[in-house]
Amino acid sequence: MRARVLAAATAAVLVSAGVSAPVQAAPPARAAAAPLPCPKAAAPKVSRPPRPVPPPPVPEDRVVGGEQLDTPGLVAPAGAPAPPAVTATSWLVADLDSGAVLGACGPHEYGTPASTQKLLLAATMLPKLDPKQAVTVTRSDLKIAPGSSAVGLLVGGRYPVETVWLGLLLNSGNEAANVLARLGGGPDLVAGGVRAMNEEAHRLGARQTHAVTPSGLDGKGQFTSAYDLALIARACFANPLFRRYALTERTQIPAQPALKKGGFQIQNENQLIYRYRGALGGKTGFTELARHTYVGAAERNGRRLVVTLLGAEARPLRGWQQGAELLDWGFSLPRDASVGRLVEPGELDAAAEAAPSGSPGAPATPPPWQGPVVTAGRRMAEGDWRVILPVAGGAAAVVGVVVTLLMARRRRPVGRRRA
Repeated sequence: MRARVLAAATAAVLVSAGVSAPVQAAPPARAAAAPLPCPKAAAPKVSRPPRPVPPPPVPEDRVVGGEQLDTPGLVAPAGAPAPPAVTATSWLVADLDSGAVLGACGPHEYGTPASTQKLLLAATMLPKLDPKQAVTVTRSDLKIAPGSSAVGLLVGGRYPVETVWLGLLLNSGNEAANVLARLGGGPDLVAGGVRAMNEEAHRLGARQTHAVTPSGLDGKGQFTSAYDLALIARACFANPLFRRYALTERTQIPAQPALKKGGFQIQNENQLIYRYRGALGGKTGFTELARHTYVGAAERNGRRLVVTLLGAEARPLRGWQQGAELLDWGFSLPRDASVGRLVEPGELDAAAEAAPSGSPGAPATPPPWQGPVVTAGRRMAEGDWRVILPVAGGAAAVVGVVVTLLMARRRRPVGRRRA
């Protein structure tokens, strides 16, 4: 009887204070599903410089294009056949026209671009520069890493801008990149050109891209992602001049009579345009640090797809061949297949301007209200002394009163029981 009185009194104190008797612990949160591994082809071990430390991940940047793209592993449409095994550390396949992302491996993982960065230069400067304008090459234009790819432009030589573009895209000329960045960079020359590239990347929604060199030669803090490369490539293929240049098989670099130098021919290094049905072109890239990078596009039955790869090895398949296999996989998927999308140019900026001031994103959904009893119980379980002390004090006072009453009851004469 005394135990019942004590329990009842204690429960009354807890309820009056807004706390329930022991609250059941919430079930543990379910662990996030492990990322699906990407099909990987065995590649020979190679020596390479230490990988640069990427910037800290920005959660908002990792979900650009859709939440499914926030993964270091594989994302593919439900029921789709497995994509081919490649050596690339990250890749993405998307529809150039609809913007649908068909599948990817680590689409928002940071990577080093190598010469695929020249596509960002093209997206930035092609709309600004007159292809018929003549430009004179300076000595500073030829300041490139020894042994890196070059067209063979001469100091003091005068070339049509269109010729420089072809040297950039066919032969991956690093000095051509310097010429074009300087020409479009305004008073700050090449530095101004690189700044304009970064501004264009931001406009396109390529928030994980930061250019340091116009050519893609390695520079500290220079990064991109497979997703960003697809955004940049989409902007390039929207330009008819780029489409023509990317499919050019060979061109003549004009002679320079004033320098007593003859002309010569260059060929397109992207083997996709020669060996893949419906190829639209693209860009190859390689540095010891970045390894092989690749962007390629093709059209079949009125459908245009683009593939991007970062961090690949050339064996057992070269970069363009790995791209071709991924394009085949993409063309095998239904037209409505999608795991995300390529955002439109300016879309992210417009969304940020439309959001309330100081509110970068939608607020988190608050937990459902469960009443004062459960709320106070949860606060006690979390160690909130602002709740624990008053409740404990009140409970002690009531228990003391109950004990006093019980002791007084024991002193009374016990009467007879009735039948």
